[in-house]
Amino acid sequence: MATDLRCPDCGAVYRAGPAEPWRCGCGHALEYVDRPFPEGQPRSLTSLDTSPGLWTFFEFLPIEVGVTLGEGMTPVVEAPDWGVDFKLEYVFPTGSFKDRGATTTLSRALEVGVEKVIEDSSGNAGAAIASYAARADIPADIYVPANVKQSKLMAIQRVDARPVRVEGSREDVTAACVDAVEGRSEGNGTAAEPAETGAADETRPLDERDPDGHPDAPYQQGPGWYASHAWNPAFYAGTMTFALEVAAQRGWTAPDAVVAPIGHGTLFLGAYRGFELLTDAGIIDRIPRMIGVQTVGYDPIVHVVDGERIVEDDEDRADIADGIQIREPARGGQIVEAIEDSGGTAIGLGEGPIENALDRLHRDGFYVEPTSAVAPAALAHLRELSYLEDDDDVVVPLTGSGLKTL
Repeated sequence: MATDLRCPDCGAVYRAGPAEPWRCGCGHALEYVDRPFPEGQPRSLTSLDTSPGLWTFFEFLPIEVGVTLGEGMTPVVEAPDWGVDFKLEYVFPTGSFKDRGATTTLSRALEVGVEKVIEDSSGNAGAAIASYAARADIPADIYVPANVKQSKLMAIQRVDARPVRVEGSREDVTAACVDAVEGRSEGNGTAAEPAETGAADETRPLDERDPDGHPDAPYQQGPGWYASHAWNPAFYAGTMTFALEVAAQRGWTAPDAVVAPIGHGTLFLGAYRGFELLTDAGIIDRIPRMIGVQTVGYDPIVHVVDGERIVEDDEDRADIADGIQIREPARGGQIVEAIEDSGGTAIGLGEGPIENALDRLHRDGFYVEPTSAVAPAALAHLRELSYLEDDDDVVVPLTGSGLKTL
């Protein structure tokens, strides 16, 4: 049976089902009531059957496998010239780490009987959700920026999902998508008359405190189920497996630090949750320092944690990494908590260091898209600022394939 949803802020609990709300009536992101992990020490990687990919770690997941393309167990490659290990998260069926969340999100959709999914994305998450929805035989509408890269748009169209292009900022894309999810849109990103509201029985809080005293009615699912990589807890269940794989590939130990890009922070926060779960289970003894990297102009987390910004010539915005152009992360507070709890930090970069790192990665044989170069670009600066020591054991994900830029 599918696990119910709980709000960690106000404590409200909602029943699992196709009409489950996409966030709590109080506005907070929801989590799953169940948080499973196996008892005892896990087996070594050499004795595990890893053919199911990330579903090798099913005992840690609050979702049963329903749709998979064999994703996960991406290689970890030593990069001595960089002083880190790269985890090749672009080696996935759709060419980005977003497949981690897509397999669990669409598995959840099948689990609760969803008839249609809706997502908003700058491209990678949309392509992943569209592909896994096709595999699950569930229709999908994907809201994307009007200037989305053609390669990513084609990846959505070719699997028979419906892309909806929205003019304006990345935030405008999300707003149009939410309108569609809640029945306030005609399906083209333009707001229409609000749909009739009223909490369905299966979406009302289950807690016995005083349901009528709940701050607001839950955020309703309308014509489609919000398969949001930013809001849906199923997506984070998938990205959590990044940490499980890293630990397993290192003999069930944790690195000193993980350096990763942050847009909505789906991989960053998922990795933190995975390491936290492993710590709570007694499998590893500490959480690595979680260090996030953003681009100048799209670096709200850097500002909150008082991190460093590396800019040239009074640069006020860097647009090279379109995958993380997020000014208001949906779970920004949780990202900040992850950084503070792990003793990490965040750093903001201008375009110059990212372009240089991208060229260097390509010359080293790592054919990645620009967003993947953001974290590697920060390494030298992090060492200069003493956030990293030369002998620190560091893992850096390379998040998306360079083929997506064609």
